[in-house]
Amino acid sequence: MNEIQKQQLEQLKPLYEEWNAQINVISRKDIDNFYERHVLHSLAIGKVIEFKTGTKILDVGTGGGFPGIPLAILFPKCKFHLVDSIGKKIKVVQGVADELGLKNIKAEHVNAKNITDKYDFVISRAVTRLHPFIGWIKMNIAKKSFNGLPNGILYLKGGDLTEELSEINKKYHTYSIPSYFEEEFFETKKIVQVEL
Repeated sequence: MNEIQKQQLEQLKPLYEEWNAQINVISRKDIDNFYERHVLHSLAIGKVIEFKTGTKILDVGTGGGFPGIPLAILFPKCKFHLVDSIGKKIKVVQGVADELGLKNIKAEHVNAKNITDKYDFVISRAVTRLHPFIGWIKMNIAKKSFNGLPNGILYLKGGDLTEELSEINKKYHTYSIPSYFEEEFFETKKIVQVEL
């Protein structure tokens, strides 16, 4: 990670505090633990895959820009499309991306079901159960893989996923976030990678 990327990550908390005063996108408790609960949690995906130059990534239900914004900082040569069905959240995402000078982000107020473009990966943070989520976005996955993992979903989820994973009839792998970060917050957190 270079100096520019470090500065961009350092600017995140003050930027979100500023935006949060106008539009509440992060709870007060989470602002106090901002780097752990939002930035580090998002960057856990970077522990599982090193996105190659030109990778196209769709962040569904990005909220205030997670996991998309921290990953766009980490992977400046990849293209990120951050979408949410709540317009004011996308206003915050666009504002933060503009202030950080992130040219690799497109923020859009749209429902994921209405997106027709193709992506190498769809990332998300516990938007819904995996089974319906796969239904929404399976048409958006590009056929040809060129990264270290096959194209598909990288999903941040917590808790016991046994039942939820039994509902999906796709090849998947789970990565336990505590094997990368030791903070207590991550104790039950996982990244679920689903091949599509």
